[in-house]
Amino acid sequence: MPELPEVEVVRAGLQPAVTGACVLSAKVFDARSLKRHISLTERNSGQLAPSHGRTLDAATQSLRAADFEQRITGVKLAAPVRRGKFLWIPIADSPQPHTALFAHLAMSGQLLLRAPDAPDDKHVRIRILLESAAGQLIRLDFADQRRFGSLAIDPLVPTADGRAAGWGDDACAIPAQAAHIARDLLDAEFDFAQVAARLKLRNSAIKKLLLEQQLCSGIGNIYADEALWEAAIHPELRACRISVARLRQLLAAAADVMARALIEGGTSFDAQYVNVNGEAGYFVRSLNAYGRAGEPCKRCGEIMRLSNAIGRASHYCPRCQRKR
Repeated sequence: MPELPEVEVVRAGLQPAVTGACVLSAKVFDARSLKRHISLTERNSGQLAPSHGRTLDAATQSLRAADFEQRITGVKLAAPVRRGKFLWIPIADSPQPHTALFAHLAMSGQLLLRAPDAPDDKHVRIRILLESAAGQLIRLDFADQRRFGSLAIDPLVPTADGRAAGWGDDACAIPAQAAHIARDLLDAEFDFAQVAARLKLRNSAIKKLLLEQQLCSGIGNIYADEALWEAAIHPELRACRISVARLRQLLAAAADVMARALIEGGTSFDAQYVNVNGEAGYFVRSLNAYGRAGEPCKRCGEIMRLSNAIGRASHYCPRCQRKR
């Protein structure tokens, strides 16, 4: 699943193309990719929860497709914003309540920029034709092989702390569907001391807590393993047994790992993790822990191990990352 660096690479790639662009048309090829979108008809009837946990019936799919196409066509887009793994493009001229084009890439979602006459990529579910601020015609395609991702037009709500919502804009408004997500480690407003103190109070395995998006967002399985290796902390060690100082070091290590991954375009294991031009990142060459079970630790030479004790595959060094 794309993590913070991969989603930030997409956001940065979208920014010059979509900021100030006007939507000329939209076409939904597969309404299952609107599982997080709520039509105005549904909203007015009181159905406020997105249906990403259930299958949409044909009537609802048709309703949402028509609603999405109609509401997105003709709008002007602002600069894209990201918090953790979540990405949105505010609609600059939307009436109250202000809204945004909200994207959740999930396992295999891709936002691809193409020329209007470019050949189709595989698994395109939704297509949006843009006229950029410079007058260039651009095709924005949402492709998703597994259909776990979604686009949606979502209302923007005030941030809980009254500060900028995320990376890419100073606005203090966030899509309602992402309002519960904590700030990420690359956010200027992220409070390392406060998060370390909150982690110290928890009795769960530290890796499990890193994956909870309500404490700090954007970290998935890959970068959790990398950060824990950097900080020499066992993934199954309970957070309450780790000093606050080491927890702060761990958070700093996670931020450093993701910053380095950004420079290299993120981590791509297959063709699903690509930027807006369809290009893969190459941070996979720099991984020290994830995917290296059975290989020598790059720090001490001990053979790396794989554990599934907390329900997620964890790669670690038994010598450097002792469970104590």
